[in-house]
Amino acid sequence: MTNPAERLVDLLDLERIEVNIFRGRSPQESLQRVFGGQVAGQALVAAGRTTDGDRPVHSLHAYFLRPGRPGVPIVYEVERVRDGRSFTTRRVTAVQQGRTIFNLTASFHRPEEAGFEHQLPPAREVPDPEGLPTVAEEVREHLGVLPDALERMARRQPFDVRYVDRLRWTKEEVKDADPRSAVWMRAVGPLGDDPLVHTCALTYASDMTLLDAVRIPVEPLWGPRGFDMASLDHAMWFHRPFRADEWFLYDQESPVATGGRGLARGRIYDREGNLLVSVVQEGLFRRLGE
Repeated sequence: MTNPAERLVDLLDLERIEVNIFRGRSPQESLQRVFGGQVAGQALVAAGRTTDGDRPVHSLHAYFLRPGRPGVPIVYEVERVRDGRSFTTRRVTAVQQGRTIFNLTASFHRPEEAGFEHQLPPAREVPDPEGLPTVAEEVREHLGVLPDALERMARRQPFDVRYVDRLRWTKEEVKDADPRSAVWMRAVGPLGDDPLVHTCALTYASDMTLLDAVRIPVEPLWGPRGFDMASLDHAMWFHRPFRADEWFLYDQESPVATGGRGLARGRIYDREGNLLVSVVQEGLFRRLGE
């Protein structure tokens, strides 16, 4: 299996070891800790597999409690909190080597006819994704060559990510920059037709670039890093159906950063400007060496 999108679908395909207990793989990679989007996506799969499947998830709220270890399986224990007439609630605990590393609560809602609808439009007009370079292309253009580590990462990356604004490479370029970022994203291959897979894949992707908005006024997004960062919590609200293997715009901003923490929020739109998902996350930021 060489297609990164197929590997993502396989990563989200948990092993059921008891009625409410699932086991997920954690690839052995060079990262210091398991990618948070992977844990959130797998936990949502576990929650969804204990429902009847006729109610899409409408929200999730999660806390990252401890860093997960790459290469070590993660066990997901699901508590069936509520099965109501309109809503289903599940609480998931992710355990690795006997320690809780992550908690998630997900709510599923029976589709209903809308009495009314409204939404705020995208904050700005952006170019189409086809005319924007990939991250690898931007790095190669700036450095003249793609570093081996980034080339390996690009080959494994299940999402095509294209920044709307060109990457900044120096501290002078980031000085006084607004804490905003926007990217076009889509899975690099088909993800099948299971709506839960698309929801969990987008949950995976939602953790990839959201904290960029916090970093942008402080340091370039690529190159040597002066800060270590880690996701503390994550919340998502799903408004409309979507496919994660079709282009979506992830518009991100950071309203505040203080006390070693930065808050970021994102809005995910389809190409027609329909708001699909809202996301909020807080991250821990520490200067390296402290």
